[in-house]
Amino acid sequence: MSPGPRMPRAAVGALLAAAMLLLTAGAARAQPPALTTESYTIPATDDPAIHLFVRNKHPAGMTHFSGDKILLFVHGATYPAETAFDLPLNGLSMMDYVAQHGWDVWLVDVRGYGGSTRPPAMDAPPAANPPFADTPTAARDVGAAVDHIVTKRGVARINLMGWSWGTAIMGLYTTTHNDKVNRLVLYAPLWIFNSRPLIGGDGPLGAYRTVTQEQAHKRWIMGVAPDQVASLIPPGWFEQWAKATWATDPAGGGKTLRAPNGVLADVRAYWAAGRAQYNPEDIRVPTLLIHAEWDADLPSYQAQGYFTHLTHAPYKRFVELGQGTHTVMMEKNRMQFFHEVMNFLDEPDPQALN
Repeated sequence: MSPGPRMPRAAVGALLAAAMLLLTAGAARAQPPALTTESYTIPATDDPAIHLFVRNKHPAGMTHFSGDKILLFVHGATYPAETAFDLPLNGLSMMDYVAQHGWDVWLVDVRGYGGSTRPPAMDAPPAANPPFADTPTAARDVGAAVDHIVTKRGVARINLMGWSWGTAIMGLYTTTHNDKVNRLVLYAPLWIFNSRPLIGGDGPLGAYRTVTQEQAHKRWIMGVAPDQVASLIPPGWFEQWAKATWATDPAGGGKTLRAPNGVLADVRAYWAAGRAQYNPEDIRVPTLLIHAEWDADLPSYQAQGYFTHLTHAPYKRFVELGQGTHTVMMEKNRMQFFHEVMNFLDEPDPQALN
């Protein structure tokens, strides 16, 4: 059998060039977009002496901002927003991940946390002043951030996400500001306890409490089976988080972190006393509850109980992740967490008819 005609060298060259072009284009697509980052403070609405730390990330060069692609995150009871939501574990933070999907992403620290103003009570002994920064105050601080964002971006409403106590902050805010919220993500929702909370105790509450890294690690892995502990947090991740978190409170010299006790006063008065601080029935926006099975701080029964009270949300969803704790956002299964949140935020209206 005689060989077929040979392809001209010019054609071979053209094919090779086309193949190289496709490979180069694929590599370019694989590179995440560059991001623009800005951090600064804004004034609180009730006290000109209080300044609230905010951080923003979005794709570099973005000039048009749509409210349905803007997300604001707030932290929980003890640690600031930036060292959870914008901690580059393995080179990537959740804030990066959301921004790389074309979103305008924000975080805020309420007063007494992270980069926000620490009131004078935090420079005195804890017992010298009563607890401060309760949930209504924190919701006002979130409101200041929302108002700042909608004005800066020229939009009517944005999306909100809260973690732990932050779910009460965002939930309470939404009940009175549904008109400013597109969708709501509640990560490890706070609801009524049927057992003793892990934090708070029974003694007198001062203005604030102090936490060590050792205490934080012990609380993080509480309730995790001993044979699962070693693989739960990838090597170096806890240390990276702890170093960044304790550095936000220079007064502790890297050994202790101060946290306001307003949240603990609320837990005692409401959630541990068998009554809700606000009514989830008044939330009228699409809502995602996301939780992990080994969460000892706010166990699954709380998320399940909360879910039943979302009676006026246009639609609601409850996702339970396996092999994760209260801090699953910074554990081995964090990408599952990222994907579920992003799926909820990015999806078209699931009630629309095809």
